[in-house]
Amino acid sequence: MDSKEFRQAGYRLIDWVADYLDHAERHRVLPQVQPGEIGARIPAAAPDKGQDMAGILDDFERDILPGVTHWNHPRFFAYFPANNSGPSILGELLSAGLGVNAMLWQTSPAATELEQKMMVWLAGLIGLPAGFHGVIQDTASTATLCALLCAREKATGYAFNARGPEAVDPDRPLRIYCSTEAHSSVIKGARIAGFGDRNIVTVAVDSDRTMDPADLQARIEADRKAGCIPCCIVATVGTTSTTAIDPLAKIGPIARREDLWLHVDAALAGSAAILPKKRWILDGIEHADSLVFNPHKWLFVNFDCSAFYVRDPGHLERVMAIDPAYLQTDRDDQVTNYRDWGIQLGRRFRALKLWFVMRSFGADRLRAMLAAHIALAAEFKGWVEADPDWELLAPVPLNTVCFRHHPAGFDGGDEELNRLNKALMDRVNAAGRIYLTHTVLDGRFTLRMSIGQTGTKRRHVEEAWRELRTTAAGDPGA
Repeated sequence: MDSKEFRQAGYRLIDWVADYLDHAERHRVLPQVQPGEIGARIPAAAPDKGQDMAGILDDFERDILPGVTHWNHPRFFAYFPANNSGPSILGELLSAGLGVNAMLWQTSPAATELEQKMMVWLAGLIGLPAGFHGVIQDTASTATLCALLCAREKATGYAFNARGPEAVDPDRPLRIYCSTEAHSSVIKGARIAGFGDRNIVTVAVDSDRTMDPADLQARIEADRKAGCIPCCIVATVGTTSTTAIDPLAKIGPIARREDLWLHVDAALAGSAAILPKKRWILDGIEHADSLVFNPHKWLFVNFDCSAFYVRDPGHLERVMAIDPAYLQTDRDDQVTNYRDWGIQLGRRFRALKLWFVMRSFGADRLRAMLAAHIALAAEFKGWVEADPDWELLAPVPLNTVCFRHHPAGFDGGDEELNRLNKALMDRVNAAGRIYLTHTVLDGRFTLRMSIGQTGTKRRHVEEAWRELRTTAAGDPGA
């Protein structure tokens, strides 16, 4: 491809993306395809001869686009926000064009120093106290794994890195504490880091589904008496199911008193701390050893971009660093080499799109958009509570509403209500106008309304509520 061909294809793609951002709601949110259908449209082997880019783009629209789930559709209310924006896409384009590998300062000084400054900007936006140092990871799952590795080496005096599992007495295992509502990445990270499933201690939650500090303390004490070694607490600010906020101000002193690593998983909710009225979600963060939140979820930065902060970067580097001769440079004692701050060696220039977003939007606009999403969630919550045929199933501190259809006078039990709500969700999603997902709370099949896409307005939330009620009214089982 020469520069002329590149320009022609690039202009077409920019036009396509711009039109898509303006009119994403023309598409079905959830594609109407069967498993294997998209794969069947793609040849079984790569072509021997190069093909024309215009034809490739035509094939994209014909064969690939029909199988896309539109995460940035304004009526995408499933899972969690994974929003993007024009400035972020342009920053990503520049990053791809430059092709930078940001593993060392020397491999691109600008990538390292912009990332350092972006971590300072983000810390200031969410009110993080002095003493934290940040790095961009790909996802919160990777950041949590890094935190668990740091906790493991703190507890073993770096012996696990040196000697492997034999550094831990099997009769005195290292223990991790998290609530029953913690994210699955804690389990996966514990497996990869060598803790094992059986050494994840699940702590009870209260009526708001937040970690119970008294139960946490009791479980730590019981483990010590049993000869186990308490190692790490993972607190969640904004659980995946309900966005429950674990009480850091009560959990933190326990971690300090017991000398345990405290990691705070605020993957979605941490962005809300840019709002002064929501800064309380991080009350007690001064006790934490590490924190993660994802600008790629709710700050209009496209995937992937996860902000990971630690109190002691020297400890993180000691846990992660490997220093072969071919990576050493004359500047290593003067600079930060982010290869030593995580799992990856090769690293994308993610800071560029973050810089584009924060400069283009400005802090005031970012705050206004998040506040609008939270206000829409509060309004949707009010509609649910005011309708006798619907039931709220969890508090709504931020942007996610957990609810179910519970017709007035319904005399069936939870099992029948679960069937009714599963069928309702399936019919609504199949229609393609909105998309939402579920969780299970105390055995109850629960619909989740997660509001936070870049283009979502009040009318889209109204349309979702109307769609739900109309579909439910047409259910003969209701």
